[in-house]
Amino acid sequence: MTSAGRFAPSPSGELHVGNLRTAILAWLFAKSSGRTFLLRVEDLDRARSGAEAEQLRDLQAVGVSWDSAVVRQTERAALYDAAIARLTAEGRTYECFCTRREIQEAPSAPHAPHGAYPGTCRRLSHAEREIRRATRPASIRLRSEVSEWAVEDQLRGNYVGVVDDFVLRRNDGVTAYNLAVVVDDAAQGIDQVVRGDDLLPSTPRQAYLATLLGLSVPEYAHVPLVVNHDGVRLAKRDGAVTLGDLAAVGIPAERVRDLILESLELPAGSVQDALPHFTPQNVPKTPWVWKLPGSKTGAA
Repeated sequence: MTSAGRFAPSPSGELHVGNLRTAILAWLFAKSSGRTFLLRVEDLDRARSGAEAEQLRDLQAVGVSWDSAVVRQTERAALYDAAIARLTAEGRTYECFCTRREIQEAPSAPHAPHGAYPGTCRRLSHAEREIRRATRPASIRLRSEVSEWAVEDQLRGNYVGVVDDFVLRRNDGVTAYNLAVVVDDAAQGIDQVVRGDDLLPSTPRQAYLATLLGLSVPEYAHVPLVVNHDGVRLAKRDGAVTLGDLAAVGIPAERVRDLILESLELPAGSVQDALPHFTPQNVPKTPWVWKLPGSKTGAA
């Protein structure tokens, strides 16, 4: 199977400048390493009607193209079910009846981050599980055999993160992100994952799960986010940050693309023209502060 990189947005709304910058970086990483570039719509949750079409349009407007048909997670349930069935057959899963509030309020294991699953349902007896099934639906959790796992990141180096008994299928029947992303990447031949560095903490869980499923662990590169003037991750509440909003104030998609390329210390123009000048080692290591061109909060 051909090696590939990818961009995998959730269709919850329009992409903003930060999303578009990550997409351009993922495209540059893939193309500079001779990989194909794929697009996957992660629509298992939070999908808004029309958002997928908006996102595909905006990606094309800044010059990001993909090399095969778009894949959607909602079309891949059989793959996720098979992975969970395999793990269950190997004794690597268990039912969990905890609510989010119960998990937040439960004592954590020493050195585990707040919110890490404390293993409440891990040792329930058969009778205890039967009682709980009568009152609430169960999620499916991985029975992890490690407490941490190391991954190598192209930009961040060696990273060691917590691995708890994380959810594989939610109690509403929806496949959890950590399982779906691992299964999808392997099925699509994706061996390079470029995404925002806010996702780095979940990466050890995914790499560990891949090894349990006998899958190859991709090469990772977690890129700095785009932030507002307060240093907080950019969001739509920060004003004109989507292509539609920016066009409304007279800033076309081509200008947004050029601003993104300039933030990466690449020449303005098409992403194809920027490609010969791109090297992963030169990707800025700090967040890019977004400022509306011409605003008094700074210069873009």
